[in-house]
Amino acid sequence: MKIGIAGGIGSGKSYVCSRLQERGITVYDCDRAAKHLIRTSPDIRQRLSALIGPETYDTEGQLNKAAVAKFLLASEENAKAIDSIVHPAVFQDFLDSGIQWMESALMYESGIARLVDRVVVVTAPKEVRIRRVMKRDGISRQKVLEWMGRQMSQKEVRRLADYEIINDGKADVDAQLDHLLSDLQIQTDY
Repeated sequence: MKIGIAGGIGSGKSYVCSRLQERGITVYDCDRAAKHLIRTSPDIRQRLSALIGPETYDTEGQLNKAAVAKFLLASEENAKAIDSIVHPAVFQDFLDSGIQWMESALMYESGIARLVDRVVVVTAPKEVRIRRVMKRDGISRQKVLEWMGRQMSQKEVRRLADYEIINDGKADVDAQLDHLLSDLQIQTDY
């Protein structure tokens, strides 16, 4: 059974995944995989450079994050164009990995939800999420809200998901994971 971990920016998906990993469950990180593929895949490098321009990678072959972010945030069409290059590569990499669990901030937006049997959404109140991201990334509240606005609403992801893990800083995440794993009939080393 393949299981996806979804949730918006600042919800605490990575924390929940770290708790799963402590139980011996390997979780494929779509965001990390995308960054790796963007840096290392000759096909993606060529296609992104053709789309964005020669400034996409510097003379040493390193990704110019500022140029990519500027292009990405300029329009919804630009974001979709980048996604059409990166998402299929991540999908294939996940399938090739043999890993059963996967973490994705864009579970439904990217279409990767179709590759899993169950989706678990990690949720937290909006203000908690904003504070977490501001502290983690050292960015303004406005920038966090901008990124949140590019993602499907937490309410909609919760509606589509099969399970919910509340990560508000108060609820017992481990107890929720124990219940989830029991419900999924998954044995761990924990």
